[in-house]
Amino acid sequence: MKLSADHKAFEQRIGYKFRHPELLIRALTHGSVSSATRPDNQRLEFLGDRVLGLVMATALLEKDKTATEGQLAPRFNALVRKETCADVAREVDLGAVLRLGRSEMMSGGRRKQALLGDAMEAVIAAVYRDTGFEEAQAMILRLWGDRIHKVEDDARDPKTALQEWAQARGQKPPSYVELSRSGPDHAPVFTIQVRLASGETADATAGNKRQAEQDAARKLLGSLS
Repeated sequence: MKLSADHKAFEQRIGYKFRHPELLIRALTHGSVSSATRPDNQRLEFLGDRVLGLVMATALLEKDKTATEGQLAPRFNALVRKETCADVAREVDLGAVLRLGRSEMMSGGRRKQALLGDAMEAVIAAVYRDTGFEEAQAMILRLWGDRIHKVEDDARDPKTALQEWAQARGQKPPSYVELSRSGPDHAPVFTIQVRLASGETADATAGNKRQAEQDAARKLLGSLS
């Protein structure tokens, strides 16, 4: 199987060239376009999640040799959560090569956090199946980059951190307001605004309210700091 020019460009972006191109094709194939002869990426996603977890657990243990399990757990969760996988996927423009059915494409599937996060995990598994753990580990550490070194900050829940920021300054807890909801019922998109009593605000859009609230809080924290 030969890869297209777009797939080869994606290989360059992730810094890995596949020996078995069919693994990459499968990793990028969403269930909405799969068939009996074109398997989707769900099984690879399952495996990739475990490979990512092992890499990050190992990296965290090596980074901080005195950290307790209670300190390591939130850091680990911050590095392997779907939002982080989707952020990495966006950085390497995975959405441009993701194979989707018409309905998913029409509903903005190439930008959906869940689809991007799942496909990123599938790509990790594809590399693992192609040449083994060491190559997969090297790619993960390269793509996650500074996230591992800055994970102490990222590990804090942004809504909790923003509430603590407000309370430390004698303010009421932040309020979250739904500005809009769009998209079909099976794939809604929410825009949420977080507001502080002192007047600062930030907006964020995501596929569910909780994530939009978290993203808005994170954005506002970034502007405050």
